[in-house]
Amino acid sequence: MDLVACAVGRFGPDGPWVGFAPTLDDAYALVVGELPGGSRQMAADAEDLLSLALAYFEESLDPPPDELAATHGDIGALVRHVAEQETDPIRRSLLGEAVDAVDDGLAADATIARLTRALGDGADAMTRLRRRVSDLVRLP
Repeated sequence: MDLVACAVGRFGPDGPWVGFAPTLDDAYALVVGELPGGSRQMAADAEDLLSLALAYFEESLDPPPDELAATHGDIGALVRHVAEQETDPIRRSLLGEAVDAVDDGLAADATIARLTRALGDGADAMTRLRRRVSDLVRLP
């Protein structure tokens, strides 16, 4: 079964896109597309999903293919899913603030700040995404 993916952005103007897709087990996959032989995916963890949300709001990747581009609502569902799965009460509270920022349509910088706090101190979303995507494919 093919996953219906939402693309967050591309690694370079002609590079592969990265995004996410829901899976049948109420989780998400990290998906990389426009590769020779088709797309590739792996199970995504909370940090992968928050990194994708940050990349979306930071606009730190090149634009994704229009027909697959994630919407604000897609990102909201993604962050809400992470918050619902979190068991640590402190992190769950931080994630709740991030959900509110996305759902309320706060300015990008305020949303980024809340997502960054939820991801954790010292975490770099783009470095994490590059590393995880490199596990699937060789990036330019």
